[in-house]
Amino acid sequence: MNIKSTLVRVFRYITKGVPVNNVTANIIELTPSKLLEGRTALVTGGTTGIGYEIAKACLKAGSNVVITGRDNERIEKACESLKQLTGNNNIEGLVIDNIEVSSFRDKVKEAVGMFGKLDILVNNAGVLTYDTISTESQEKYDQVLDTNLRGPFFLSQQVGSYMIENKIKGNILNVGSSSCLRPAVSAYTVSKWGIRGLTLGLARSLSPYGITVNGIAPGQTLTAMVKNHESIDNLYRANIPLGRYILPEEIGNMAVILVSDMGRAVIGDIVYMTGGAGVITYEDMNYKF
Repeated sequence: MNIKSTLVRVFRYITKGVPVNNVTANIIELTPSKLLEGRTALVTGGTTGIGYEIAKACLKAGSNVVITGRDNERIEKACESLKQLTGNNNIEGLVIDNIEVSSFRDKVKEAVGMFGKLDILVNNAGVLTYDTISTESQEKYDQVLDTNLRGPFFLSQQVGSYMIENKIKGNILNVGSSSCLRPAVSAYTVSKWGIRGLTLGLARSLSPYGITVNGIAPGQTLTAMVKNHESIDNLYRANIPLGRYILPEEIGNMAVILVSDMGRAVIGDIVYMTGGAGVITYEDMNYKF
């Protein structure tokens, strides 16, 4: 147990009456199925965290999967791990940097060639900074917007064109955030507001071709990125109405439903898996300039 984190919770209880809680979660993952049988998903940023769990859930649902990342060694490790966990060997990796938009046309062709077609795009790759307007540098702002918004915009352009050309009634799923709803006080929140608008625009433009576009918006999710930034010893999160962090496995479950035929009637929507953060409260963020 992390002593510092425990002391903080004890202090909170003494001064504010907030109880010291040790929270766990009973997450039920989707059982292996044929929901996505015969389909191929391209999941960006699939080597860790939310992208990894979405890739895992897609594999368990019978899909072929191509995961992307910026480091080939990490991609290969993730592919081997996912094969072992799911028993589905239909997974390949592809090096894509979301900032290198000029490579997208060739990269999409390469992804298509791996399994013969592409039915699903999950725009998950992204970066997070903890700066706000008062501290954000132009360099970090550009990095966040280029990765989180420009990348999904132009990758969707390529995949959408491919699907129309080949008469594929596919899916595009954008991974947003509770920040889609927050006052935008950082490059990250600005990028996620953009993802919300992009989801609506793509859905309106592509629905006449039978291409379904939606978004999924996690709240504070317990990924390696969060663990590296914060001292965490359990799932407890007092300032989220749910009372705990979201887990990546939960996002993976919902992603499969949204890109399967079960989700065909959902168009242009964003499912907010935030535990209430950003939906009914903003208290989990600091808005001081």
